Amino acid sequence: MSLRLVVCGTDTDVGKTVVSAWLVQGLRATYWKPVQSGLEGGGDRERVRNLLDLPSNRLLPEAFAFSQPVSPHWAAELDQTPLVPEQLMLPKCDGPLVVETAGGLMVPLTRHLLQIDQLKRWGLPIILVARSGLGTLNHTLLSLEALRQRNLIVLGLILNGAFHHDNPATLEEFGGVPVLAQLPPLQPLTAQTLKQHWYNQRFNSRFQTMLNQIYC
Repeated sequence: MSLRLVVCGTDTDVGKTVVSAWLVQGLRATYWKPVQSGLEGGGDRERVRNLLDLPSNRLLPEAFAFSQPVSPHWAAELDQTPLVPEQLMLPKCDGPLVVETAGGLMVPLTRHLLQIDQLKRWGLPIILVARSGLGTLNHTLLSLEALRQRNLIVLGLILNGAFHHDNPATLEEFGGVPVLAQLPPLQPLTAQTLKQHWYNQRFNSRFQTMLNQIYC
């Protein structure tokens, strides 16, 4: 059975797209961001394409792409293009699929549907991306609580940013899920530096357990 997972974030700009690209590269997966708000530079699909130099068949088009970089429900209203939830069905593709969501878990997709409601509809295992530093404890633990209340499967956390001496252990203790990986600031951010960090995870038992879990 082909691997399918969703990359979610505790907030906007926590590094979901970089983590998604990292997983797409390492898993040799197809990338799909069903809802894109803000089309400057071609949106996140184009960023992933440029970063990894992916062929077009591994980059699925958005179900909805809105021009303004605001919450999807408002972006749809500004563009006068209704977001129809029935059109967010998971696409068919060969091999693994990495789905990147827009914004945080409680972002409204419409006036009647939150992002987390759509996660429930998909029922896919989730990787939650969080900042590594100050503020991450509150945002991450609240996000995990919301996911747990809806009985959604959380594979674990990926922390994005500079290494923190206490936050990973504290998040595991109170959040009840493993920190699968910590992605440091990569300078330069290239396909090669992402590949090297993936290679480094071969000694990370939590990360290897996650890979075994999602392939079973």
